[in-house]
Amino acid sequence: MTEETPGFEEKPDVPSGATPDDAEPKAAPSSNAEGAAPAGDVSAADAGLVAQLDQVRTALGERTADLQRLQAEYQNYRRRVERDRITVKEIAIANLLTELLPVLDDIGRAREHGELVGGFKSVAESLETVAAKMGLQQFGKEGEPFDPTIHEALMHSYAPDVTETTCVAILQPGYRIGERTIRPARVAVAEPQPGAQTVKGEGSDESAASAATADDKESGGPDEG
Repeated sequence: MTEETPGFEEKPDVPSGATPDDAEPKAAPSSNAEGAAPAGDVSAADAGLVAQLDQVRTALGERTADLQRLQAEYQNYRRRVERDRITVKEIAIANLLTELLPVLDDIGRAREHGELVGGFKSVAESLETVAAKMGLQQFGKEGEPFDPTIHEALMHSYAPDVTETTCVAILQPGYRIGERTIRPARVAVAEPQPGAQTVKGEGSDESAASAATADDKESGGPDEG
């Protein structure tokens, strides 16, 4: 019988040139490596997020443009309403004052004839003050040049002392509100005499010729040869 040496155990045979670590089994891979996503899936997810972000930016730009357009339209609407309100107010005032013009004409004639006295004078002056506060302005004076845009000629004559068509009498004053004429001034006009300028020109030529003759006489006449 063969006796076994106590304290020694048999070991498996190890090939020559191998290290002891090779004989041990390798550890299992970490669980973290098993849960990692492939690189291709990560790139696709990033591309999807970028596309969604571009869509959100496009939608935001469209909504911003819509809001700016609505705001501009609202501002234009407010300006148009305000302009229309002012126009309607001016038309209403003009219509009212146009109806009062005959009354103002009667007041003017009464003042010219000295009949504007007593309580009638106070009422008339109050009415004229209110009309002036509403923007009514009277125009038309004797001696001003005739303007067909604001004057209406009812009488025509010739005068030697005018150099252009002139208003020589105001038959009925004109009225305006701001730049808007609601009634032209009705006037009598006078024009220069038809031959006044020609006669004046001939007289000037004769005077110049006489002055030239006098100068020649004083200087001893024109030089000879």
